[in-house]
Amino acid sequence: MDSFFIRSEIPADIPAIFEVNLQAFGQDGEARLVRALRNDRDYIHELSLVAVHDNKVIGHILFVPVSIESEDDQTPAVALAPLSVAFEYQCRGVGSSLIEEGLRACRQLGHRIVIVVGHPSYYPRFGFTTAPVLGIKAPFSCDNKVFMACPLVPGALDGVHGTVRYPPAFDAEGAHAS
Repeated sequence: MDSFFIRSEIPADIPAIFEVNLQAFGQDGEARLVRALRNDRDYIHELSLVAVHDNKVIGHILFVPVSIESEDDQTPAVALAPLSVAFEYQCRGVGSSLIEEGLRACRQLGHRIVIVVGHPSYYPRFGFTTAPVLGIKAPFSCDNKVFMACPLVPGALDGVHGTVRYPPAFDAEGAHAS
């Protein structure tokens, strides 16, 4: 494959982002989630990135604000959700590049912690570790190995514990919807 580049999404990308998510996941749950999150007041434009090859969107990654809440504390974080790559471009480094660029953008904007629900053999290479062993819990039932956190700065996870609170769109459209 020739080269590709990564940039923030623009309005003209919206239909292609929907299609990439639909294709990558084989159903429209994640595509609808991205659309709902984009309409959320807390949406961070700079953290919706696309990979482009030959003027075509071939991948997308989104980071959205979440919080880690305990009885006595609330810690801001962002969730990586979702990451999608068009089927014909998978296993070519597009997803890895989107994650690396996305984590860089998160750091640049001052975010300290990223949460992800993902494959336990894929995300650790980017600094993610199992969140429940750190005292960070999912608000839904899932295998502990797939619920992970990544500190973006040293010590960011020190003393952080509680349950992650996602935007309402996750319950209405996305990962938590039945």
